[in-house]
Amino acid sequence: MQKETEIKLRVSRETLAALREHPLLKKRNKSGWERRELFNQYFDTPERDLAAAKVALRLRRDGEVIIQTLKTRGQSVAGLSERTEHEWHLPKAKLDLKKLDGECWPTELAELDKKTIKPMFTTDFVREYAEIAWGRGKAKVVIEAALDLGKVLVGKQSEEICELELELREGEPGALLELAAELAETLPLMPCDISKAERGYRLFDAGSYSLSLPAPEITAQMPLDDAFAALAWHLLASSQRLAEQYRFNGHWRLLEDWVERLIELRGLVGSLGQAAPRTTTHDLRASLDALLEDWRPLVLAGHDDEDVRKAAPEQFAEELLDTRWGQFSLNTSRWLLARSWTVGRNTRGNRQGAAQLSNWLGHFLAEEAAALQLPRYQQQPEDLAEQLPRIERIQAWLHLARNVLESPDLDRLYGEMNKLQHLANLPLGETVLQDRVQQAMTVFQSRGWKHLLRK
Repeated sequence: MQKETEIKLRVSRETLAALREHPLLKKRNKSGWERRELFNQYFDTPERDLAAAKVALRLRRDGEVIIQTLKTRGQSVAGLSERTEHEWHLPKAKLDLKKLDGECWPTELAELDKKTIKPMFTTDFVREYAEIAWGRGKAKVVIEAALDLGKVLVGKQSEEICELELELREGEPGALLELAAELAETLPLMPCDISKAERGYRLFDAGSYSLSLPAPEITAQMPLDDAFAALAWHLLASSQRLAEQYRFNGHWRLLEDWVERLIELRGLVGSLGQAAPRTTTHDLRASLDALLEDWRPLVLAGHDDEDVRKAAPEQFAEELLDTRWGQFSLNTSRWLLARSWTVGRNTRGNRQGAAQLSNWLGHFLAEEAAALQLPRYQQQPEDLAEQLPRIERIQAWLHLARNVLESPDLDRLYGEMNKLQHLANLPLGETVLQDRVQQAMTVFQSRGWKHLLRK
């Protein structure tokens, strides 16, 4: 049994070719590029019980070597994945069910009749790989870089495999992100935590690729720093999965959700006050603002314009051919892993970062609610759009952490604030102005809002 820590990066064929000659990899390449042809057969039950348990079972033929592999449920954070892997060398290309027992077999599959396990799909690809090593401070880093090109095959359906896979062999996980981020400065790399097995299942059943990630466990007593980190990781990982699935099928709702995750992340980052000095968040805020400047207006226009929705997948494909999305994703992952917002904080900022979430959040929402001055927009509804950043800061926390507050009707308040946020985004018109006046009054008079103001 071993644990693998890796990051997968979707690339184009042109980028794959450029990676072979990239100066950074050339400089650190200790082995030269070697080539293998890998033929992989994946197995599951007709009901896909293994997939439901987050288990992947395959036979791999690597030259004359046959390897049976079982990968069990792991964790993936913003493209950096860690899973437990069991391997057995077999004398022939036939699944050995007797190996699937004991500690390696998940308890939730204990009652499964293993005789129902059958071949499902194949992933056949050519892998060029090299040992990349360098000194990082006083520590040594060893990473296997693999350039994979091939296909996932499910019956007559197929999807191209074209990716860079970086697997940590020695050193800290941050080194994976560091190397990937450096490569992404000049090459379009898309962090993508969908495994080759998941791609096969997605071809087998288009709805099998789960976009919902387990929600982080946020409690009233946890420090603000820990709550922010958990929520920001969650939003980043969700945005990456949404980007992957929208690239795959072009469903408009996925693009809307992608933009919403970025808006929420921007709201969280902008809410921390002295817990995150502005110098520590400058680059992240600038990257988010640049993405939202391009994509928020497009999504708003697409609500009522089918031509905009039809053209969006091609525009998104162009986004992924640029370096911006990969740089943002990888640099944000590095920023979160290093907790860079805590660097250079003063004593008050440290106290705020260590404050219990429920205490901090109650005060934060009360201050933001008071500063919003909702009665003003009953007389001046045309100015409501100026308050969008504040509304979005409030909404990000109400959406992700309202469970830690002992306040009435927060679910209803969140819904009413969503309507106000939507109206603030709409272009001015007589009907919009009237609706803003009415919605501002509705929010202001709600029990949830009044309770926030009393904090």
